Amino acid sequence: MWSVDDQGRGDAPGGKGGPRMTGRISAQVMVVGGGPVGMLIAAQLAAQGVDTVVLESEATTSERPKATTLHARAVQCLARRGYFFAPESRPVGRTATMPFHFAGIPGLSITAPEAEPDPIMKRPQVELERLFESRARSNGARVLREHRVTEMVQDRDGVRVTAETPQGRRTFDLEYVVGADGARSTVREMAGIASDVSSPTMSAMMGLVRIPDDQAIPVGWHRTPRGWLIVKKGADGHTLIHTLASGDGSSNRHVPLTLDELSSQVSWIVGHEVTMTDPRWLSRFSDFTRLARTYRAGRFFLAGDAAHVHFPIGGQGLSTGVLDALNLSWKLALVVRGAAADGLLDTYGLERRPAAQKVIENTRAQVALMGPGTELDSLRTLLTGLLESGRGNDFLSGMISAQDTVLPASPSYRSPQEGTFLHNLELTTAKGQSDLIGLLGEGGEPLLLLFGEGGRSYADTARAWERSLRVAHCLPTRSVPFSAVLVRPDGYVAWASDGGGPLADALAALFGMDASRRPVAAPDLEKVPA
Repeated sequence: MWSVDDQGRGDAPGGKGGPRMTGRISAQVMVVGGGPVGMLIAAQLAAQGVDTVVLESEATTSERPKATTLHARAVQCLARRGYFFAPESRPVGRTATMPFHFAGIPGLSITAPEAEPDPIMKRPQVELERLFESRARSNGARVLREHRVTEMVQDRDGVRVTAETPQGRRTFDLEYVVGADGARSTVREMAGIASDVSSPTMSAMMGLVRIPDDQAIPVGWHRTPRGWLIVKKGADGHTLIHTLASGDGSSNRHVPLTLDELSSQVSWIVGHEVTMTDPRWLSRFSDFTRLARTYRAGRFFLAGDAAHVHFPIGGQGLSTGVLDALNLSWKLALVVRGAAADGLLDTYGLERRPAAQKVIENTRAQVALMGPGTELDSLRTLLTGLLESGRGNDFLSGMISAQDTVLPASPSYRSPQEGTFLHNLELTTAKGQSDLIGLLGEGGEPLLLLFGEGGRSYADTARAWERSLRVAHCLPTRSVPFSAVLVRPDGYVAWASDGGGPLADALAALFGMDASRRPVAAPDLEKVPA
């Protein structure tokens, strides 16, 4: 009944002179916010046949410099969803280690296990937004730009959303709404979701500017008694520069940053005059933090910056949002398709909110270590020694890269593997040689791997759940010391045969229904450890 043009604006058939209204629109899921997190959620939902619509207030993708780092666990999970990691590029017989930092202190190294992608991917956020949007569109998602949500009402049957467009008001009827609409989330506010916040202690500025060659500041991290400068090469001869100084700048956080302010701040921190011209993308920010108290309110969900905000140190924000998207999307797809009960969606916040809390805590620790003055010099020296010795590296690298994440285990079907991440391994199936990444990338449902004769005993049970999972029969491998393992689409183990209880019970608990599609009692989620 309607189409979407190249810019994502709705148009009625035969329309002339621009888009026009077409009445009420129905979809199964609406994603509010067309950044990388929202577009990734839409792409994953649409790939599973979910009728998905994205509303984005901006007309085009912003070129503003934003995040550029994806850390190991986010890259590994994206690879399992078919992104970035072609079979011929997968490393064999080696582990990859890449340098990083903690609070601007060099010496941290982050390692990915053998046969996994490199542990750090540098990719501008704008490229990811376009990649995920392209995938969402090709999968069938409807992307509507210049649509601003003005009202949301949910009831037992669904959600009604009203949005303003350049052509007037448009109304949508939906089953679920995902708010991926950033730090000032409209969905969060309209859903009435409260947040835990902390006041800022540091103020920061950012700008893409030109600096004369005779005043150029070297690329890298620079600490002085007055604050920090982070300098990167920008486009077209510009310099991307960030400042960090003590003091609560929240009183003027909504006042546009001027070039004179940025130049004055940089000059003060570095200790000599720095002239700037041709400014682009000037902005101010702080170490203010916010964490939504719940990631779900009925039919509303939060993801990315709508759920959690922290100081952008360590490149963890984008990765955290990507992991939100990959956790929520497969669960929401199963529920919308009727292949899982609604209770599965409650596990999204139980798993992802503690991960965001850890990121907020470690970024606050890093900001504290970056305080001006000499009071923290001894602590920084101590941390430098720990990193150089390697003794503190494993803990910090696992935390920054999210490779230390272990999901809460079911209180009833616990096994040593449950909640851990199953790293890539070579597999031999009836179709030939493959690996875990390749098999997971073929679909968006949980994957049950059955190994040898021992695994065949689970085949009949699995057959009853064919709408909810895929099954792969594999030759036994030394890498897997059990006969069957259930792997979620994001790569985490949901159940294994090494003490995980009966498979039928584990599937019923995961999907919230028995094989006949009757709902079963939900697990006592309050007893699941955070």
